[in-house]
Amino acid sequence: MKFILMRKADAATEQGIMPSEELLQAMADYNERMLRAGVLVSGEGLKPSREGCRISFHNGEPTVTDGPFAETKELLAGFSVLEVSSKEEAIAWARQWPRLDGDVTLELRPYYQLEDFAPGAAIDKHRAMGERVARLPAAVATYLMFAGRCREAMTFYAELLGGQLEMMLSYAETPAAAEMPSDSQQLIAHARLNLGGRLLMASDAGGDCYQPPQGVSIHLEFPDPARAEQVFQALAEGGRVQMPLAETFWAHRFGMATDRFGIDWMVSCEQAGGQGRAS
Repeated sequence: MKFILMRKADAATEQGIMPSEELLQAMADYNERMLRAGVLVSGEGLKPSREGCRISFHNGEPTVTDGPFAETKELLAGFSVLEVSSKEEAIAWARQWPRLDGDVTLELRPYYQLEDFAPGAAIDKHRAMGERVARLPAAVATYLMFAGRCREAMTFYAELLGGQLEMMLSYAETPAAAEMPSDSQQLIAHARLNLGGRLLMASDAGGDCYQPPQGVSIHLEFPDPARAEQVFQALAEGGRVQMPLAETFWAHRFGMATDRFGIDWMVSCEQAGGQGRAS
């Protein structure tokens, strides 16, 4: 059974007063106990209602009302999702809420399960959707291999595409350092570039393990034709243009190039005038 354990808001949480170090530690210990017991699915804290809004519908029309909201005791400050065998077990965990949090109010509510509803085509559709979601991976990323130029390439991609280099780990910084020759210590064991939630990862292949990529291209789409042109030219510089960036029957601009690091790219702009669909 799945339950949501809601921590109701109070004057302090609505004022945005952050928890003390001691309370943060107590909550971390509490969550860790539940995690080790296999009952914690997730746990999140919520910012004050002044940073949120409500969307209400009247005759099918939505109205958005910005916070804050007055009825503090009816608001939430955070929640945890628990998966337990019974309501009694959920209550037992709720009773262990850290005392350092003071005089708080918790609310425990069970989730509906599909078995709670009468059989029918609509429930079958919900069940099929749930099965599809369960098959989805947590993330999908492109992983590139280089023959010693990973650091240079990933730094270039980050500057060109406006991404955030979240990791650039050399072999010297890993347990594999002892197995690598001295001239390979500064090669990259793992790099991760975050492009607005889309991950581009890479490393240098050690020894004779490197093989040039074949049959794979990274596709970039931009809403602005000028930006598409800028990126395409930067990628093509020192590399090879396979198909110049130009208008096609399927896109306002499309081009293919291999960059100076041996990586194949496709760059496109769906429509003119900056109205392209971001991919």
